[in-house]
Amino acid sequence: MTYRTIFVCLALLNFGPGSAGWSNRASGSKIISYVVDPHKQDIRFFWKNESGALFGNIGNLRQYFERRHRKLIFAMNGGMFKSDYSPVGLFIQDGQVVNALDTSSGAGNFYLKPNGVFYLTSAGKAGICPTGDFAGGNGIRYATQSGPMLLVDGHIHPAFRQGSANLNIRNGVGLLPDNRIIFAMSEEPINFYNFADFFKSQGCRNALYLDGFVSKTYLPDEKCEQTDGNLGVIIGVSTADTQ
Repeated sequence: MTYRTIFVCLALLNFGPGSAGWSNRASGSKIISYVVDPHKQDIRFFWKNESGALFGNIGNLRQYFERRHRKLIFAMNGGMFKSDYSPVGLFIQDGQVVNALDTSSGAGNFYLKPNGVFYLTSAGKAGICPTGDFAGGNGIRYATQSGPMLLVDGHIHPAFRQGSANLNIRNGVGLLPDNRIIFAMSEEPINFYNFADFFKSQGCRNALYLDGFVSKTYLPDEKCEQTDGNLGVIIGVSTADTQ
């Protein structure tokens, strides 16, 4: 697997064709991003280990892989959570529904409709869709629900405003036209509109907000190793450790 790093302004940013894993820091936008090909890379969602203990943070997940002679190459928190760190909304792990889809209304970012679901099928297909469009089914291997949607069919969420003073660290996920997945986290506070526009600039038609000030990213190739914190669901990409 090869990685390339470039430093460009957001308006010039694009991703090299055909790469299985690709990381980037965009100096103009202060956003760190990573592209995953679910057909070629081992991407999974984590919450509790086989003993029922919470992973809790990326550091614990990294150690989990090390004990199994695997190397964690990317990780990011994968959605909002309650005070006991259980997922807010739908969570499917290894084909098992851990928490049900939440179609109710409420306050906060999660309920800023449309919210949505990010999922992976057992065949390696990725999807991001509004909650009302999620069909579920036996073929879903992993899924996490969050909100709001950043992009829906290429359009920025109608509640977002250019120049908004609602600034925060944010992380999210978008779907590229070739079924690759782009994860991104702002390295400094950003508003929803600009964050959504980043995904749009990459060619995404659908993108989902994952979380805010608790956001953590692990991407050693970009010298980003945020292994601390208290998290719920974590999304991780690993490979066999050949060292």
